[in-house]
Amino acid sequence: MTTQRLNVRLKEIKKRYNLKIENFSCHSLRKTFGRKVFESSGENAQMALVKLSELFNHSNVAITKIHLGIRQDELMEAYDLLDF
Repeated sequence: MTTQRLNVRLKEIKKRYNLKIENFSCHSLRKTFGRKVFESSGENAQMALVKLSELFNHSNVAITKIHLGIRQDELMEAYDLLDF
């Protein structure tokens, strides 16, 4: 089954079961998988990012962090440190 066909099937499932999921595709499942691996890796998070980067065929870990939304979380944590 191609990625395109699988995306069509996922959209059919979303519609059939009235799923309240904004993005439901192969890409979103891949991103969710990576985020879960990262979040469950604890003190091995950096090694998990290296392995995920290789698994996702990204050119470097920074791209994987952006893909998983980790970089955005890090930036938001910096704002949280501000105390007015």
